[in-house]
Amino acid sequence: MDNRAEVKEFLSSRRAKITPQQAGLAIFGRNRRVPGLRRSEVADLAGVSVEYYAQLERGDLRGVSDSVLEALARALKLDEAERAHLTDLAHAAGPAPRTRRKPPTQAVRPSVQRILDGMTEVPAFVLNGRLDVLAANPLAVALFAPVFADPARPVNHARFNFLDPRAHDFWIDWERAADDAVATLRTAAGRNPYDKELTDLVGELCTRSDAFRVRWAAHDVHLHRTGIKHIRHPVVGELHLSYEVMELPADPGQALVAFSAEKGTPDDDALRLLASWAATHNPADALAPPATP
Repeated sequence: MDNRAEVKEFLSSRRAKITPQQAGLAIFGRNRRVPGLRRSEVADLAGVSVEYYAQLERGDLRGVSDSVLEALARALKLDEAERAHLTDLAHAAGPAPRTRRKPPTQAVRPSVQRILDGMTEVPAFVLNGRLDVLAANPLAVALFAPVFADPARPVNHARFNFLDPRAHDFWIDWERAADDAVATLRTAAGRNPYDKELTDLVGELCTRSDAFRVRWAAHDVHLHRTGIKHIRHPVVGELHLSYEVMELPADPGQALVAFSAEKGTPDDDALRLLASWAATHNPADALAPPATP
């Protein structure tokens, strides 16, 4: 992905989202040609010259100081995830030459796999920034059986969400799941725009899914740390599970995601039923689509 184009589109999209009223600016007259702030208004709010801000919005973040990044974040009212994304874009624009080499295959360390295997009552898996599932325990495979039913490996949540029609049944709130997936990929792209596998995935999804392409063009990002996933499982019905995302500092780009339900709740009962079902079935095979004659 072109870092300069990414910077340009991110800054211009954030500028378009902020109204003069939100920025605390007095407006005289109604003949404004832009939906949000003008470049000159952002420059004034950030305390930089119009020429310098125009250079930044053209995609040139090389050598920009932390103080200027912070001033831009304040002027554009960026949230925590957007601030981090802007910083990532600035780092990626650094002077060191970058090549689009294919990164080595990511593997989960044996000790992490043992932790997954020991979590017998908690669905858990390890993801990378591309939303590839690098490892999963049996209960996670059962919980996400429609995702694992696709024979393609590695299993990828973004590809499932946008290219598999079963995703609309699996996610109770598909729109939220779709937004989350794209925001996660957009965040990963900001950290490393030269990840060839990520570039290939985004290209595939943009080509094959209008829903993905529209979301990708919005340049939205957010921090995916904790929350609730609303799932309609084909065997045990609806589940509303809390999730926690725990980054693995020894393995940059990898995170362990674990799901849980409060004891004694219908969701806890459904998880127990799911564990019993998984003990006598191969979840991915049981829910795989029928073979085409």
